[in-house]
Formats: sequence, C-alpha cells, structure tokens
Amino acid sequence: MGRIGLPELIVIVVVIIILFGAKRLPEIGRALGKAIKEFKKASKEIEDDVKGAIEDKDKKA
Repeated sequence: MGRIGLPELIVIVVVIIILFGAKRLPEIGRALGKAIKEFKKASKEIEDDVKGAIEDKDKKA
C-alpha cells in the first residue's frame, strides 16, 4: 500500500468525469483551489499566532 500510480490516477479522473460531467470539472477545480488556498491561509495564521505567543513568552521570561 502506498503511492498512487498513473493507472490509478487515470481511473480516478475517469470516475470523476463520469460522476460530475466534463462541463462541471472547471467549476469543481476552482472551488477546490479556493478551499486549498483558504486552508493554507488559516494554517499560516495559526502558525503565526503560535510563534507570536512563544516569542511573547520568551520576552517575559
């Protein structure tokens, strides 16, 4: 068990096309891209908050 190879990736893409249709794929791609962007933004904000809290703690000590 492990990595997804080219044959598996092709099967996944074909199933997605069958389920959603070729016309909706760009819409789904945009929505997925926005979701990933928001997730990265939120994780970066949390990381910055944690680093800031650690720095504040070090300054007080």
